[in-house]
Amino acid sequence: MRGMKSLAELLAGIAILCLTALGAPAQTLPREGAQQFASLGDFKLRSGETIRDFQIGYRTLGRLNSAKSNAILWCTALGGRSEGLLQYVGPGNVVDTGRYFVVLVDAIGNGVSSSPSNSKSQPLMQFPRFAIRDMVEAEHRLIADVLHLPHLRAVVGVSMGGMQTFEWAVAYPDSMDLAIPLLGSPRSTSADKLLWTAEIDAIQLDPAWHNGHPTGLLAAGPQLAGEIHVMNLTSPAYRSAHTDPALIDAFLEDTRKEWRGDGGAATDQIRQRQAVMALDIPGEYGVTMEQAAKRVHAKMLIVVSPEDHMVNPAPAVEFAQAIPAPLVKLDSACGHMSLACISAGPLVAQFLADPASVHTQTLHEPAAPR
Repeated sequence: MRGMKSLAELLAGIAILCLTALGAPAQTLPREGAQQFASLGDFKLRSGETIRDFQIGYRTLGRLNSAKSNAILWCTALGGRSEGLLQYVGPGNVVDTGRYFVVLVDAIGNGVSSSPSNSKSQPLMQFPRFAIRDMVEAEHRLIADVLHLPHLRAVVGVSMGGMQTFEWAVAYPDSMDLAIPLLGSPRSTSADKLLWTAEIDAIQLDPAWHNGHPTGLLAAGPQLAGEIHVMNLTSPAYRSAHTDPALIDAFLEDTRKEWRGDGGAATDQIRQRQAVMALDIPGEYGVTMEQAAKRVHAKMLIVVSPEDHMVNPAPAVEFAQAIPAPLVKLDSACGHMSLACISAGPLVAQFLADPASVHTQTLHEPAAPR
């Protein structure tokens, strides 16, 4: 019940009181879901460059069972932070903390983990380029070396989080039972690269960008990038149906208000987009998509939207067919936002509990009430 402390919290409180009574210094334990950080020292990237004084942000919820077999890692999306994932985790939620110990992790470059915006020794464009694989390597060190988890029940992620999930499944095939990439991809297509390039170019056109030495507030560049981004978040059919042409100016003004910031935020956006553009899991190993898929030992549930104009679904579909793995298609004009229009939460929860019960299928958007 809400308002009541869990047994773990009560026991922790008793332990602290006992230590204090014995003269030992009391330690403040992190509350459920609180932001935490792990320092990994100098973190070497796949490129050979190094992120100095690397820190990775994360949150934990739920309780690890005695066998340490119920841990789930949830990776953040492009520009996303672990705080934004809290809404999907909890008792009876998409990931039930009554059953699972959940680790929400902040990807490199999101402004929480080490990023261009918060690095003191490598600020802004001095911060080295990193890859999706680097995000996974940092997360693996968090899981293995900091949290000392020998195995994961599942890795989950949406969009760029789904890209990390594909990387996890191929790079560490024996580290998890299940892998659930939602609207992610094992490889960026030319269409994807064109989108991310256009957004980066738009940011760098801002008068305050100054060739990578930004000063003051960036507005025009990020706002143009925002327009490009929002245009591709959904399908043209969705935008046409949901935005009256007479109201487009107001819609654009609302969009522009959300896309402005200082040079640090802009550089974070650029570096994460560069990581997405470079994504090519088969290319990392010099193999075909089918051969990359055959490296996976975990059971996978792959969710795509055929109308996705932001992350092309074709590579994920090819990967699912090669394993083979259950492929769930979201039938919605919402495109990359289809999870907001069709709830896949119950299906994800079902797969976590009983993978064999989930099969290839198409989920349809609920009919609008008359």
